[in-house]
Amino acid sequence: MNIPQSNLPRIVIIGGGFAGINLVKSLANKNVQVVLIDKRNYHTFQPLLYQVSSSGLEPDSIAYPLRKIIKKHNTTFFRLTEVEQILPEKKEIITSIGHLTYDYLVLATGTKTNYFGNKAIQSSSMPMKTVPQALDIRSLILQNFEKAAIADSKSEREAFLNFVIVGAGPTGVELAGAIAELKNNILPRDYHDLDPDDMHIHLLEGAGRVLPPMSEHASKKATQFLNKLGVKIHCNTFVKHYDGTTVTTNSELKLESETLIWAAGVTGAPVQGLNADALIEGANRYNVNQFNQVEGYPNIFAVGDIALMASEAYPKGHPQVAQPAIQQGNLLGKNLLRLIDNKPLKPFVYKDKGSMATIGRNKAVVDLKHYKFGGFFAWFIWMFVHLMSLVGFRNRVIVLFNWTYNYINFDKAARLIIRPFKK
Repeated sequence: MNIPQSNLPRIVIIGGGFAGINLVKSLANKNVQVVLIDKRNYHTFQPLLYQVSSSGLEPDSIAYPLRKIIKKHNTTFFRLTEVEQILPEKKEIITSIGHLTYDYLVLATGTKTNYFGNKAIQSSSMPMKTVPQALDIRSLILQNFEKAAIADSKSEREAFLNFVIVGAGPTGVELAGAIAELKNNILPRDYHDLDPDDMHIHLLEGAGRVLPPMSEHASKKATQFLNKLGVKIHCNTFVKHYDGTTVTTNSELKLESETLIWAAGVTGAPVQGLNADALIEGANRYNVNQFNQVEGYPNIFAVGDIALMASEAYPKGHPQVAQPAIQQGNLLGKNLLRLIDNKPLKPFVYKDKGSMATIGRNKAVVDLKHYKFGGFFAWFIWMFVHLMSLVGFRNRVIVLFNWTYNYINFDKAARLIIRPFKK
């Protein structure tokens, strides 16, 4: 892999997500050699993927080159490859471009879409975990508008204009609101030959309310906002089958739709090679202690969504969102330096900064420790937090410009079919 030989301890980090890049930053120009490995050469700001899917933003505004992050890190290297296996007894990893030894290994591989074993849904639905997948959804939505314009029958037209989103967590709720704004603001202006009333957005949720991870207050507010936008909510509803045209559920509800977007859950994305005891079955997450060390491996660590650190406050592990990943990455960098210097490690304590979701223009909900609110102020807070969390000044400027333009003109400027999607 052409990594220079060095007398410095080598720390190999697999994954350039929130946990990975914050760990890299905390080790910048320290007395260690860092090797960052990812199968993509950019970091993705996943909380805004839904805006790429709904034509609100271009992908380059939420993606940031990993090499740009480490350009001033003299002892940090990046390799574009996929890790195939870990050989812990040799302190070595096998990748698609070669082998690499390590002194300390950090797994920050994140999650992948969870289809709960349903192969039909996996083959016919649209996931939204990566930039290419978000672009596929954008293309499919716009292609369906074009096909609806030339459809021969009302039933065929409605199938193209029926959008089914499975999973009413923050991702599903935000995407439903964004597509509803396409219906309310873009469809009447761009497609004069289509009736906006023929377009329907269905949001399906297996739990009894939307936003199950958030408070009852947030759920009620979000339901009000979605209803106002015209989104049809179906709670206590599971998708049993989807063949590309018909959505079959556990109830009498059956929907004809050319688009089913799967936002119903995630599962860990582990790497082969560690003992079964290291991985928690079902969750597919590594079992880690309070220092993020993987069970049974003192020199292997896991951070972020792939790590499950059970505690009294979080018996099922921390929520799989950005903040735990960022905080774990920052602390682990300091702890690795302490470990090298034979100093005691500091345990991880999660500082919950709250949770939030936006449901469209002037509509959002925020859950803080002592306050819960929704509406315009929550929407403003959501925008500010996400804007400041973006990696890179350029990305912040571009996103702010796009949001300002969209707000003033009720427009989504990125409605381009750059790469046509084929089912």
